[in-house]
Amino acid sequence: MPEASSGLMGSAKRLASTLTSIVSTRLELLANELQEERLRLTQMLLFYLCALFCFGMGVLLLTVFILVLFWDDCRFAVLGGLCILFFVLGTLMAMLLRNKAQSKSKLFSVSLAELAKDREQLEPREQLGP
Repeated sequence: MPEASSGLMGSAKRLASTLTSIVSTRLELLANELQEERLRLTQMLLFYLCALFCFGMGVLLLTVFILVLFWDDCRFAVLGGLCILFFVLGTLMAMLLRNKAQSKSKLFSVSLAELAKDREQLEPREQLGP
């Protein structure tokens, strides 16, 4: 009798151990994906801010250069045209940023794929033929 209960209890313990191991592995994978996404977003923000500063300085200096170039002829027309151009470009960039923010993220795609594999392996299989 002790053998039957130890066999059943041993099997239940192995099953619990396996399930715990699977859940632990999936949580570690999820934590790694979150960490990678956080690092990627931090790097993107840093690159974005550096690029924004450089482009901003370039646009400012180009505007001053064009304004000085046309100082005697039509400085107000040039200044107004450049202002309109920059507002249009800023609006287009804001629309692109909004579309990018609304696009679907690939976050947790690896974890979801692994969970789907686990679910597929745990489902009962039909036996073919007698």
